[in-house]
This record gives sequence, C-alpha cells and structure tokens, in this order.
Amino acid sequence: MRVLIAATPLTGHVNPLLAIGRLLSARGDSVTVLTDPAFADKVTEAGLRFAPYDDHGSASYLEPTLPPGPERWTNEFDRRFIAPMPVQAARLRELIASEAPDVIVAGSMFLGVLPLLLDTKPRPPIVVVNISILFLDRPDGAPLGMGLPPARDEAGFARYAQFKAGMDAAFVGPVRARADRRLAELGLPGLPASLTQSIAILPDAFLQPSVPEFEYDFGSLPETLHFVGLLPMARTNAAVPDWWPSRDRSKRIVLVTQGTLANAEFSQVVEPTLQALAHRDDLLVIATTGGRPISALTVPIPANARVERFLPFGEILPEIDLLVTNGGYGSVCQALSAGIPIVSAGLSEDKAEVSARIGWSGAGINLATNTPSVAALREAVDTALSDPRYRDRAGAIAEAFARRDAGREILSAIDGLVRTPVALEG
Repeated sequence: MRVLIAATPLTGHVNPLLAIGRLLSARGDSVTVLTDPAFADKVTEAGLRFAPYDDHGSASYLEPTLPPGPERWTNEFDRRFIAPMPVQAARLRELIASEAPDVIVAGSMFLGVLPLLLDTKPRPPIVVVNISILFLDRPDGAPLGMGLPPARDEAGFARYAQFKAGMDAAFVGPVRARADRRLAELGLPGLPASLTQSIAILPDAFLQPSVPEFEYDFGSLPETLHFVGLLPMARTNAAVPDWWPSRDRSKRIVLVTQGTLANAEFSQVVEPTLQALAHRDDLLVIATTGGRPISALTVPIPANARVERFLPFGEILPEIDLLVTNGGYGSVCQALSAGIPIVSAGLSEDKAEVSARIGWSGAGINLATNTPSVAALREAVDTALSDPRYRDRAGAIAEAFARRDAGREILSAIDGLVRTPVALEG
C-alpha cells in the first residue's frame, strides 16, 4: 500500500505520525512523509521517504506586541495553522497526482486536508490522527480551551452558555471566518461547523490516541471516530543515564517535564518543582529540559535531583511514581498508560483542557495555572504521593489503555478505508 503522511512541522505533531509511519513501513507499506524541510532528517532516520513543502515563514507566528487573549490567540492560530492551508493542499494534490497514494494520514492540525475534504474532486481516503484531547463540541455547552469540567446542573449549563457565547465571539467565530476566507479563495464552501469540530467530523476516519476513560462523555460519537489507545512511542536517541542503574531504589521517583514546546521558561514548572522537593531525602527528582541546555536552568540543582536534556521515557516510566508536568498531551497519556498519577500546571495551547481532564478523571491534581508556587507544588506532590486514590485511578486508566492494541487499531482503521473506497459526490 502507498501511504502519504502529512505532518504539521512541530515536534509534538511530527513524532506521533513518524511512529505510525514506521508501523506501516514495518509491514511493507511504502510511506512518504510531507512536512517542512526542518524535519527531513527525522523522516529519513525513521526509514521513511521525505517530501517537502514550504510554509513561507508561518513558523514565525508569535504576536509579542499583543497581550495574551483572544486576539493574540486568533492571530497565532491563523499564522501557524490556517495560513499554510492553501500551500499544503496544493502540495497534497501534486503528490496525489505523482505518487497515487492509496490513503492519506494527516495530523489534526495539518489543515491542508480540509480543502480536499470539502472538494468533490476524486481523492484517496483521508485519516486524521489527533494530537490532543478530543475537541468535539460538548453537550454541556462548555467552550473549548477554558479547561472546564462537565457541568453538573442547570446552573452550570447556563454559566457555560455564557462563557461559550463570549468565546465564540472573541475566538471561535473569528478563527472559523479566517478559515472560510481561505477556502473561498480556493473556490470551496465554508466549514460545516467550528474549525475544531470540522476537523473531527469531516475525515473518513478520525483516530483519537487515548481511551474513553480519559475523556468526557460526548454523548453520541461520530461513526468515523476511533479510540486507538497509546500511539507507538517515537524512537529516541536518548540513552539511559549512567546514574540510572545505580540509583537508590528505596527512593520514590518524581519526573518533571515541560515537554519540547512550552519549555522556554523553566521558572514555570521545572524550577519550582526542583525547589519544592529539594528537602525530600526520600525522593529522587528527575527533570528533563526537552532538548534545551541544562545550563538554561536558573536555580541550583538540588542534591536529590538529576537533570537530563532528554530521557528514554519508554524505559524509565515503569519506575516513576509521579509525573509533574505542564500538561503536554503525549507525555500525560504515556504516564497514564503506565498507571502514573500526575500533578499538572499548564494553561497554554491545549494544556488547560488536558489538565482539566487530569483533575476530573481523579488520576491527578490540576493546579490550573501556568506559574504554580513552590508551596502549591510541594503540597500537591505530597498529596498525590500519599493519597492512594490518585494511583488507583491512574491504574484503572492504565488498564483501559492495556485493553487496546494501538498498532492493530490504527492499521485496522486505515485498511478498512482502503478496502472500502470513499464515495464522493459529484
């Protein structure tokens, strides 16, 4: 089978799709990966064929002159994801003509698939792989992005309706309008729903890399939606640190990370966690900088701590007792699949929603801030380690992950579409 993978040029978006690409390649499929040239080496190192596209500088998407808020978020979302859509779509069409792929597998924010999904021209089946929480419209009316748990009563429904009206006016509506303008320039109809809802309902298959136990009840789900469990882990060149085999095994281990994207300011989570736990002789605290130099830390490394640029999560997670994180979806799912409780502090990107699910599920503590205090982190870690209910809930979610063979689920969803070609109108 010939497979075309399309990935948004961000590490947290590329890595999951490369893992799927290796899964397909291992069984003999021919896999081409379309993404920015900055990721060419990663693609070829994975044993896959690289195809480039130029996003014409949309990577410079920050609006430092604007304060955090809907206007800045809209502009950033437009530059990062919507602006490249016509270029991505044109490149997809070129590769469809030259490579004749049997199926396209795209990341959920590679919006170049939307023009193909809305067009009536012939195309291969399109599978979208989500890289975040399930962002369907919620039955309780809660707006996406605010990190709100499910409403419990009519007062909650009414309050969420007010929040949603404000968010729709300030962010959801403007983002949809910008996407619709790009689509109109291509001679295509507008989106059938909000941008996030459209991404989830338009593809021929939508793969959610999680389990229902870590998601809210959305009521009736689209038939095209597949919970696939934990995506295969991306390969890493990170080796087990020299000190790992000789560590004191009587000490419990706390792992702290800010991932590879929102890690410009270690003062948000990593540094205050090191400070909060520096007095704990009964703990080994491990921090990873997500590739940044260890010298970027501005606080001394305590005697009970170790810091590495990268860590082989697949090898060390079985020994971890607690994850402290800013709410990166991938690392959170990895931790939960290993039954590890979580303390989360993050509100940027999708992190408010991820953190809210951590608290709602009972598998951890949501501090609901980007900048937790040393005292708040110390208390949260103490509570999460001492109260068995958090590990019990994380263990129950781990059992749900264990019941799903992600490789089999992914291949089955893809193969089902190729065996049953998509019927297009017109």
